[in-house]
Amino acid sequence: MNFETYPFEKLTRLLEGIVPNGAFDPMSLTIGEPQFETPAFIRQELCDASAQLNKYPKTAGEAYLKVAMLRYLKERFSLELTSDQLIPTFGTRELLFNFPQFYLHGRPDPAMAFPNPFYQIYEGAAIAAGARIVHLDLTPENGFQPPMDETLLRECDLVILNTPNNPTASVIPFERMQEWVELSLKYDFLLLNDECYVDLWMDEPLPSLLEASVAAGNPGFRNVVVVNSVSKRSSAPGLRSGFIAGDREVLREYLRYRTYVGCASPLPLQRAAAAAWGDQDHVETFRRKYRRNFELAREILGVEPPEATFYVWLEVGDERTFTRELYRRYNLKVLPGSFLGRNGAGEGFVRLALVYEEEPMREALERVAAFLKDFG
Repeated sequence: MNFETYPFEKLTRLLEGIVPNGAFDPMSLTIGEPQFETPAFIRQELCDASAQLNKYPKTAGEAYLKVAMLRYLKERFSLELTSDQLIPTFGTRELLFNFPQFYLHGRPDPAMAFPNPFYQIYEGAAIAAGARIVHLDLTPENGFQPPMDETLLRECDLVILNTPNNPTASVIPFERMQEWVELSLKYDFLLLNDECYVDLWMDEPLPSLLEASVAAGNPGFRNVVVVNSVSKRSSAPGLRSGFIAGDREVLREYLRYRTYVGCASPLPLQRAAAAAWGDQDHVETFRRKYRRNFELAREILGVEPPEATFYVWLEVGDERTFTRELYRRYNLKVLPGSFLGRNGAGEGFVRLALVYEEEPMREALERVAAFLKDFG
């Protein structure tokens, strides 16, 4: 399999040989990993359950974890799902990689579409599945909205959306999400939304694709699934807790497949994850931190906050030179947009992950602003 080099490996090569300015402490805005402490109640649950390491976990997940996830969907989105419409997973990275291989297996000339630029696991999954890739190009001209080209979509078996989006921070409007559901039914492709940032809104709660499915007259979620994770919402990426929910017919066969994958979550992690999914109040603590970081970005860089995520998609021109020189002069790493896209997508932009507490975040943004005066 010919996998593309991962973005962070490309960044290492780009910066190779550069000696950064030692007058500044090293800082990095490259990785979408929250730098806040995981809430104490989640950590305590993990400690209290540590004795359960002597037991094998079930592939399907423990009942208490599924109950917590289903309650989350009810409390957050007013969705009434049944147990057979949700599968707990070991985070969402493994699921986003193996689910397309499962779903596309045995299909003649399978085709898989996803936004461009993108989270690189989508591309890796398509390559591993032997699928033809269809890029849904996100550009300033289309407002970073995945285009609905029916000529291309009618040929697809699986379409991945990612709203709120990494890396552009764009959000698909609810009415347009309904149109995507209608297209999935019209052309009989499976529509998957990666919703890992859906709880990191700035002003108003954002909807799930499952809500759009109900509004589109598809309450059974035929051809519709979503994935979600506690990594961003609870600042707990180490818990590796995610789920896939929606079309029960698809999930029934996928659960059988997962029996052979061997990626069930250890019981102490499931206990802690259930606590995280079961509490909505702690997420507001992190939303406040991200709101403040975007206030700083507006104040220091003059950029408007997005509707959701913790990313700034900053237009800089020559993004590779920008990245190298910012590192050289200010000892600060950012990620070039072209490393996240193909065929020119992402060029001219860098991604900044605003994932720190206020004071280090302010310092990092001030370094970017100082460099922009020279670079511009």
